[in-house]
Amino acid sequence: MSKLDYCFSNDYMVLRPDRAGPFELLHLLLSPKVGRNRAVEGFTSTEVGSFRRRLAIFLNLVLQLFLLSLAGPVAALGAALEFVLNFVSNVLHGRMEYPDRKSASYRSITGFIDQRVDLDRNIKPTDRQYHAALCVMASKVAYENEAFIRDVVTGHWQMEFVQFYNCWNEFENEYTAQAFVFCDKPVDAELVVVAFRGTPPLDVARWCADLDPSWYKIPRLGRAHAAYTHALGAQRNIGWPKWVEHIKGKPQKVYAYYTIRDAVKQLMEANGKARLLVTGHGSGGALAVLFATVLAYHKEKTVLDRLAGVYTFGQPQVGDAMLAMFAERNLDRPKKRHFRITYGDDPLPRLPHESSAYHFLHFGLGIHFDSFYNLKVVKAMPGEGRSSASSPAVFATSRVNSAWELVRSAYLGYWKSAYCREGWLVLTMRALAVALPGLPFHRVQDYVNAITLAGAHIPMEA
Repeated sequence: MSKLDYCFSNDYMVLRPDRAGPFELLHLLLSPKVGRNRAVEGFTSTEVGSFRRRLAIFLNLVLQLFLLSLAGPVAALGAALEFVLNFVSNVLHGRMEYPDRKSASYRSITGFIDQRVDLDRNIKPTDRQYHAALCVMASKVAYENEAFIRDVVTGHWQMEFVQFYNCWNEFENEYTAQAFVFCDKPVDAELVVVAFRGTPPLDVARWCADLDPSWYKIPRLGRAHAAYTHALGAQRNIGWPKWVEHIKGKPQKVYAYYTIRDAVKQLMEANGKARLLVTGHGSGGALAVLFATVLAYHKEKTVLDRLAGVYTFGQPQVGDAMLAMFAERNLDRPKKRHFRITYGDDPLPRLPHESSAYHFLHFGLGIHFDSFYNLKVVKAMPGEGRSSASSPAVFATSRVNSAWELVRSAYLGYWKSAYCREGWLVLTMRALAVALPGLPFHRVQDYVNAITLAGAHIPMEA
């Protein structure tokens, strides 16, 4: 990438771990002129006077370099583990066949951790928490392949599958955004749902994207997280134009925002009573809220007027105070429609770590569940939810919480609901979490349990 790639922005900072050598790292610690550092993309005049902030950038680059060095082995481990789990599952179900990654029976690691695919039958479409319950399951199923998702939507949910999207990232030259769209009915649909996939458990490159504090300022919108806006379909040189042409001669290379927006508009036109839900878990939640925000940026009023809600689960921070005010002005007025749901000590909502709230903070209505699945509603203000530095007390508390979750997991299905009964793989992960507190807390099954057990306490958009 060249600096011309960012000329649509008059203020940006993008970290480049691929260019971070010993000289660049040392220069970052000694000189405030980060714009002249090859490891930091920005205008040459860009300076960071605070040593504390430069140290944070330095540590982030070092961490990304370390993680990227493990990308190959971790990917191989993930592929092997996924294959073994699917092979064993085939044998146990009497299917003596080689696992096919594209088949409707092939599950991701996330799918094995929480094998639920059915919606809770105790939650009806008229119930207060129905939208949240539908969204959290859609966010979980989004981790699977297209055939699996189609089978779940049509066979288990008795709904209408529209399309799965594997979307192109102009900046990374890779497919980094996946999503699917479905309706509650094939004709006269009342709900259209867009569900974005989050970061797979062993995808190191996506881990780095979640950790990366890179940003750039979009005129009239504010500072936005670079990795997520790139994945959503920002364009080199021109940023977020209202219309783009898909890559000529390569129809499979489509941009997430533009392709899904057009599909949603067509569905809305065909279903006059339909309302829109947008959702995602983890980085999928970041893409979901940015998708809705860019709809507002482009003044897509006909779609926004029928937006029922944006439900995100364990969503990381995506922008600054200006972006937060823009999103709240368009998504949360005259009624709340962005619900940012977090659980326990999930670390992802605390990312990216940035010493200044000037660049990253949370917005929307914060709904937090503790390890007892008790709900607390927080009317989010700029800077709300920012974590304090780690300490021995925090570490000890994390261990206690992990031990409690292991105990709770063993009898949750008998204590609360059979729908929340957890299998051996989840129990194993919770046992490991006692020794490694904090690492496995970003688990989608805790969000499914939380929404299921919350009952009528879940806020509604109306």
